Amino acid sequence: MVTTLEQVFRDQWGRVLAALIGFLGDFDLAEEAAQEAFAIAAERWPRDGVPANPGAWLVTTARNRAINRIRRDRTLAAKTRLLEVPQAAEDTMDATAFPDERLELIFTCCHPALATEAQVALTLRTLGGLTTGEIARAFLVPEPTMAQRLVRAKRKIKAARIPFRVPPEHLLPDRLDAVLAVVYLIFNQGYGGRGDLAAEALWLGRALAELLPDQPEVHGLLALMLLLDARRAARFRDGELVLLADQDHSLLDTAEIAKGRQVLDQAVALLGRGPYVLQAAIASLHADQPRDWPQIAALYGELSRRTGSPVIELNRAVAIAEAQGPRRAWRSSTTSPCRATTTCTRHAASCCADWGARRRRARPTAEP
Repeated sequence: MVTTLEQVFRDQWGRVLAALIGFLGDFDLAEEAAQEAFAIAAERWPRDGVPANPGAWLVTTARNRAINRIRRDRTLAAKTRLLEVPQAAEDTMDATAFPDERLELIFTCCHPALATEAQVALTLRTLGGLTTGEIARAFLVPEPTMAQRLVRAKRKIKAARIPFRVPPEHLLPDRLDAVLAVVYLIFNQGYGGRGDLAAEALWLGRALAELLPDQPEVHGLLALMLLLDARRAARFRDGELVLLADQDHSLLDTAEIAKGRQVLDQAVALLGRGPYVLQAAIASLHADQPRDWPQIAALYGELSRRTGSPVIELNRAVAIAEAQGPRRAWRSSTTSPCRATTTCTRHAASCCADWGARRRRARPTAEP
C-alpha cells in the first residue's frame, strides 16, 4: 500500500495541487490541504482500499479540509466566498469535475514578476512535487536558502496578484523561454532516476506543443526530451551513467525515437534553429549507428556560438576528437571547459573524465 500511495503522489501531486490553487487562489493553503489529503489517504486506503479515482478523491478531500479551515478562521475575510460553495461528495466525484490546470500553474509560476531562479524552484515544488531539499540539491544551494526562495516567491504572487491563467496570445512568446527552461529542468531532474518527473515534463512538452503549434522551440524541446528518453535504458545502469562507448544500442526505444524525429521535423519545418532544436538534432544523430561525428561537431559548434556554454564547448571538443582525432580536439580547446564553472553535474563530470583521458593521450611528450 505504501508503494501504491507513493505512486499516486508522483502521478497526481501536480494535478491535485494545480486544481486546488485554481479553486482556492492561495498557494500555501492549497499545499497544506493537499498534504493533509495525502496523509488521510495513508491512513484510510490501507483499511478501505484505493478509490477508483485517486486524484479526484484527493482533490475532494483536500478541498473540504481547506473549506473547514476557512470556516474555523473567520478572520480570512478574503476567503469567505468559499463558504458558499457546496460541500463536495467524495463518493460522486469524477475526474471531469476538476479540469487539468497544470498549464495555468506553470505559467503562474513562471510569471516575469518572479526571478528566474524562483520560477524554476516554485514550479518544481508545486508541479513536480520535489521537496525543498531536492530542489536545493538541483540548484546546488543550502536547503534553508531554497526554503526562503520559495516563501518569497509565494508572497510575491500574492502581493502582486499574479493571475492563475495561461497568458493571452500576444504575451505568450515573451513568457515562453522561462516555461521551456522550467520544463527541461524538470525533465533533467527525473531523467537519471525519477521517471515520474521525466514523464511530467514530457506531458508538459506535449501540452505546450498543442497550445503553441507555431513555436519551433516548443517542438524542439519536446523532440529533445523524447529522443533523450528513448536512450534512457542504454545511458543508465543501476542508477549510474554509462559511458557512450559502453552503451547497448539495442536498448534504445525505436518507437520513441521515431516520434521524436517526427516532432523534430515539425520544428525544422517551422524554420527552427534555436538551442532546443539544435540539441534535438544532436540527440537524433546520437541514436544512429555509426554516429555522424562531423555533423555532431558542427551542430555543437553552432550551439556553442548561440549559448556560450562551456559544457557545450566541451561536448564539441569530444565530437571533434571522435571525428578527427584527439590532437585536433586538443588544438581546438586547450582548457577543460569545466574549469570555467564552480560546479559540475555528473553528466559533465563523466564527459570531463573522457576529455581528460583524450588530452593525456594527445599531449606531446616534449615541447619543441
